Amino acid sequence: METSNNFIPINNWFDNEIKNPVIIAGPCSAETELQVLNTAEAISKIPNVKIFRAGVWKPRTRPGSFEGAGKKALKWLQKVQQLYNLKIAVEVATQQHVKECIDAGIDVFWIGARTTSNPFSVQQIAEVIKDSKTPVLIKNPINPDIDLWIGAIERIAQVGVKKIAAVHRGFYPFEKTILRNIPKWEIAIELMTRFPNLSILCDPSHISGNTKYIKEISQKAFDLTFDGLMLESHICPKEALSDKKQQLLPGELKELLDSLQFRQSNLNNGLIDIFESFRSKIDSIDFQLLELLSQRMKVVEDIGGYKSHNNISILQLRRWKHIIETRIDYGTKLGLDNDFIKQILQLIHDESIRTQTEVVYKNNNKKI
Repeated sequence: METSNNFIPINNWFDNEIKNPVIIAGPCSAETELQVLNTAEAISKIPNVKIFRAGVWKPRTRPGSFEGAGKKALKWLQKVQQLYNLKIAVEVATQQHVKECIDAGIDVFWIGARTTSNPFSVQQIAEVIKDSKTPVLIKNPINPDIDLWIGAIERIAQVGVKKIAAVHRGFYPFEKTILRNIPKWEIAIELMTRFPNLSILCDPSHISGNTKYIKEISQKAFDLTFDGLMLESHICPKEALSDKKQQLLPGELKELLDSLQFRQSNLNNGLIDIFESFRSKIDSIDFQLLELLSQRMKVVEDIGGYKSHNNISILQLRRWKHIIETRIDYGTKLGLDNDFIKQILQLIHDESIRTQTEVVYKNNNKKI
């Protein structure tokens, strides 16, 4: 399906009221009317923030945790619209959620990571959203599956919604890390590549899981030309009923936004020639690298043939250890990062094993 040219940029969703970078902020959950209104009042004084987010229904990993105030919270958010002139964004996970949000005049829906992970749920939501044409934010699925993310975007686009934006909130880590979710920036970059007209925001709160990492993640997103941020902010994070550690005070939110530098993706005329010169050098080096890799793989094939004829095992562990040690030593002297060298060597080694296995398999079949 071709949808890449049909999206309306997020800063044009509301008659140009929103300027880049787009900032969406508010509490993880709408807990009480007072908490919502106090948070909204403080956030409304931050010029950058035009959309107020709040979870009304909270899909929790385990039962017993606070699961949101439910439908009654929509009335609190209507007051935010009226009192503070903020657009409202709410997470929807079922058709009923969508219908209740439409009735309440909610400005933006967002589809959370758990829902994005289920094509059946996304399709059901799409069937109700199509009648409202309400803008939709679509978070990445829990696992790093770009096709699942794209599938959710396409399902919403297929029903005629053009005001769609993606939200990168990171992916569930199976190993323990300092961050709540692994960024895996390359997946968001691939989404940008496939859908150049799709607005993409970053959710540093869910990637970080802790306010002390939010600034670093936010600036990284801007360095990668994300269109904006979706941040959690609570009038009193210590008393929050969910995600206490990752919610900023409104004052901290303002300080954060004031400290960030938004990067332009377009070059002005004065820089075009300079960057073209740099890019020409990179292009030349890249093609040389590819030619050298091709030559290396031809040698690998020859070695595979020799191993096959002489009944020698494909994996030579002592040789592999020698390559790792000597190449890392040489690479670090050239100023390259250890982990970067290891990753490249591992990819090349994996492809070499695959190539030699294929050669041995073909030769064995010929003997039969």
